[in-house]
Order: sequence, then C-alpha cells, then structure tokens
Amino acid sequence: MTSRAKPSRFSRSARKQKRRNGSPSTARPVRQAAIAEVKNDLSRFLRLAESEEILITRHGKPAGVLIGFESADYWLDYRPEHHPHFLQRVAKVRENLRSGRGVRLEDLPS
Repeated sequence: MTSRAKPSRFSRSARKQKRRNGSPSTARPVRQAAIAEVKNDLSRFLRLAESEEILITRHGKPAGVLIGFESADYWLDYRPEHHPHFLQRVAKVRENLRSGRGVRLEDLPS
C-alpha cells in the first residue's frame, strides 16, 4: 500500500493553509486568455501573472494556469513543494512519526 503525500499549499486539497501567489483561493483576480494570445505575448502575461492568475483556455475551455512569482523567494517556496522526491520523503517521515519511529524536535538535546 502506498502512502499519499500531503498536498502542497498550491494544490486544491490544501486550501486552508496560508497562500501566496499562484494560489486558487486568494482574493487575486483571475484573467482569462486564449492560448494563442498568451503565446504571442508571453512576456506581458508573465508580468500580469505577478499580480493575478492567468487562466489559459483552448477553444474556450480551461487548459492551464499561468502562475507568476513576485520574487525569487516565492519560487524557492514553490519549487520543493512540487518536487516528487521531496514529497515522498515528507510522506515517509510523517508515516514514521505516526508509527512511533523518529524523534520529536522537542526531545532533541539543546
């Protein structure tokens, strides 16, 4: 039986966590644009994505979301949360803690 990783703060299942740019549950406006329009003017849409989400559509149907980062710090937070190996390691550590293996931070000598 495989264990599932806890959803990151950017996924739908984690909406109660604190959000930053790229988060579907923030009060940021959502702009809709056709894929051809985004393709023709990507640099403009990247600038817009810093302050609003860009829903990219193909034939009027959602095809993707363009997420912008205001600074490198947002990217550094986002990147590990979406790396499969990192998520697997976090899930394994949590399972070990639930089963009584591991050491709590409070129990470490100072």
